[in-house]
Amino acid sequence: MSDYLLDEHGLSPGTIYRLFSGGICPRPIAWVSTRDAEGHDNLAPFSFFNVVSVNPPVLGFSPLLDGEGKAKDTIRNLGEVAECVVHISGEGLVEQMNATSAGLGPLEDEFLHAGLEKVAMPGVSVPRVVGAPLAFGCRLREIIRFGDQPLAGNLVLAEVVSIHVDDALWDGRHVDRERLAPIGRMAGNDYARTTDLFVVERPASGGSMSRQDGGRGA
Repeated sequence: MSDYLLDEHGLSPGTIYRLFSGGICPRPIAWVSTRDAEGHDNLAPFSFFNVVSVNPPVLGFSPLLDGEGKAKDTIRNLGEVAECVVHISGEGLVEQMNATSAGLGPLEDEFLHAGLEKVAMPGVSVPRVVGAPLAFGCRLREIIRFGDQPLAGNLVLAEVVSIHVDDALWDGRHVDRERLAPIGRMAGNDYARTTDLFVVERPASGGSMSRQDGGRGA
């Protein structure tokens, strides 16, 4: 067993990234479309992603600066048009999602690169991916920037203003996991399926929100 005090051991950002990506997993994937002020669309996946609030409904994802300290197109676009669509692709669109991670130029369209169709998303000017089973139209609340050094994060807090969901996927209360076929990001090129589940009952508590109210906690 080893302990590392970061100020003393001087672990490199690359080493920390590998520990994070290999140890904090599987991670859900936000497939995010954005648009710049001139109408150029961008689409990219981010696995530093999760729900951060329900009321108001807010999602959080964090594009890292690249190895030269440059921001992703997603961050630049949000500075011009403060809206995005966060898709959950499921396994059915994993190849197309992976294709949109290619390092294209800022004016190149990942929708076209991956052979994807666009359709309007209610409440925002940014399009969504046709065929994505679940998508959230969002308006930017805030970007928390952690510096301008390589691999620094930019935590995007995006408030959900509209939802697209496949009718076969959701009955108004439960999501059909088999139809969604969610995937998680592991380290490197590895992904995980959610086909092998086990149940652990949560202990009874005296909290103010019951399970009937939806209170499962974070």
